[in-house]
Amino acid sequence: MERQGLLSETEERPWVLTKDAFLAELKKTGAMAVPMVAVSVSMYLLQVISLMMVGHLGQRALSGVAVASSFCNVTGISLLYGLAGALETLCGQAYGAEQYQNVGGYIYSAIISLFPICFMISILWIFIDKLLILFDQDLHIAIVAREYAICMLPVLYCAAILHPLVRYFLIQGLILPMLSITLVAICFHMPISWTLIYKWELGVKGAAFANDVSDWLIVILLALYMRYSSSCEKTRSPCWGNCVSSVKEFFRFAIPSAVMICLEWWTFEILIFLSGLLPDSELQTSVLSICLSTTSVHYMIQNGIGAAASARVSNDLGAGNPWSAKTVVIVVLVVSLTEAAIVSIVLFLCRNVFGYAYSNDKGVVSYVSQLAPLLSYSIVVDSLLAVLAGIVRGCGWQHIGAFINVGAYYLVGLPLSVVLAFVLQLGVKGLWIGVLVGSTVQLIVLSGIIALTNWQTQSTNARKRIFEGATLN
Repeated sequence: MERQGLLSETEERPWVLTKDAFLAELKKTGAMAVPMVAVSVSMYLLQVISLMMVGHLGQRALSGVAVASSFCNVTGISLLYGLAGALETLCGQAYGAEQYQNVGGYIYSAIISLFPICFMISILWIFIDKLLILFDQDLHIAIVAREYAICMLPVLYCAAILHPLVRYFLIQGLILPMLSITLVAICFHMPISWTLIYKWELGVKGAAFANDVSDWLIVILLALYMRYSSSCEKTRSPCWGNCVSSVKEFFRFAIPSAVMICLEWWTFEILIFLSGLLPDSELQTSVLSICLSTTSVHYMIQNGIGAAASARVSNDLGAGNPWSAKTVVIVVLVVSLTEAAIVSIVLFLCRNVFGYAYSNDKGVVSYVSQLAPLLSYSIVVDSLLAVLAGIVRGCGWQHIGAFINVGAYYLVGLPLSVVLAFVLQLGVKGLWIGVLVGSTVQLIVLSGIIALTNWQTQSTNARKRIFEGATLN
């Protein structure tokens, strides 16, 4: 039966997107995307809450935690998040093909694979002060950063379980349990942060411990739901003999997935470093930080839509429904563009007062208003890229995404940023234009690839890999 289904997929059938089909898919995707957006924003807020509370301890504490958070995200969290992106392909397509034991096998093999990587990353975190001093960072800030990073080590190992679990729930459409659990964690995080930072006077260590407790609370609650909920009954019990053999297949998708995500993430960290080398670096860095904070918060919304797109596309390809996958692509791109256009227009109309949300300095506010047109365009481009990245992960094209990111950001975007900012002396505006050009190149190339995709072939290839893998095992 499986082989007959596999062969029948190659038959050419006309595809027409009707209004009813569009609305039906919009309803399905929206039911997944809306709560997933809330999950993404909620998880992001855990770090924001701690940083806001640390800000009241003084400039040194805030600077140390900000530097440590950036370092930890770049060297650890982004890497684990990227590696776990392989599960959106493997688990999503296996679930769509009803190979439920494979889903659990991939999840456990991912966790097994990520823990040794955490051990290597933790060595970097322990010696963060030495690395910061090597790059001429202030000694006192480096000491605070080391204190915070060491206390954040439990979060690193937690992420090795959390990111696979999030993918496990995502590909099955179990978003509401994740949303409920993350909302519980946020309600718990605020009082525990205040207690540890101020009441028990643990300061920076208290902020890190609060993140440890909240993240592990999410993991424990997700694991309990996975263990005892009837919704997970089919997928939580893998064939343990397949877990080890699945590690190789996991890394085949995980490495390009991590490269794809990390290269983009690291690009914006490099921008912050370059802004510190500009004349009047305090103003330039402040304005760039405002732009990055704005796009990062909005990106969490689009990342939720992209995650839903990844799950729906991978499920449909695994199930042998190529036309449904194509419909999902069109629907999510329309939703993404509509939301981004609204936010972009509002931001542009509020450009003269928007900066006051971050600063009372008129120089900063004026500079932000000058960058508002670029920022508005960035909102649209980054939104579409977030959704396209989700589609790429759902199809298993992480290696293609990695190559495109190398070319777009490191051969076009960053070199252009350096020329515009330092040679033509456009300052942070030049930095932003350069990376925006790189993002536009990435958007054009990815859009072209997806527009020319043969979805029947993609579905056939996905099912061949799943069933041949199941036969081999």
